[in-house]
Amino acid sequence: MNSRKVVYLFFSTLLVGSISGAIVGFILDFHVYTEGSFLNLFFGLIWLLGICAAFSLISQMGFFAYLTLHRFGLALFKSQKLWNYVQVILVGFVVFDLIYFRYIAFAEPGETILNYMIMPFLLLIYGLIIAYLKAKGTNQGAFIPALFFIVVVTSIEWVPALTVNDPKWLWLYFTPLITANTWQLLTLHRLTKKEN
Repeated sequence: MNSRKVVYLFFSTLLVGSISGAIVGFILDFHVYTEGSFLNLFFGLIWLLGICAAFSLISQMGFFAYLTLHRFGLALFKSQKLWNYVQVILVGFVVFDLIYFRYIAFAEPGETILNYMIMPFLLLIYGLIIAYLKAKGTNQGAFIPALFFIVVVTSIEWVPALTVNDPKWLWLYFTPLITANTWQLLTLHRLTKKEN
């Protein structure tokens, strides 16, 4: 992969993450940005694009960290099959943690755990779909690493918003992360594919 492709991946990911996050942020606080003058709307959108660009940069750091971790895991476990088992177990732990620890930390008296199961299970289903698309575009061996990246790495990057538990910040933080992670995952193999 040459430097031109690396620059393309960097800026396209930045653009995808910041625009998607800005759209969701604008929808969540529509009344705040549309009240008052045009300058309020203009600077509000600039702020949204900037903060979501920062979140997509976190996504890019996580992506390259995972590429390094994946190589390290393959070397450590000496077998792709064993490393895949470890990743599946970690996916299970992360989904459980997203449910249980958020329930313990934020549940109101009388609230059931079911409310805290929705988002982790939706993330898992989304991860399975993206992993299927990745495996279809490359090979079957890419399924588990793609699932691990979408579920585990996105959850780790999402931790600052998870600890606040404000629905607006959960979505504002999550949207650029998940779109940027998905974009990077589904674009990388196209950029590294050898031309005939």
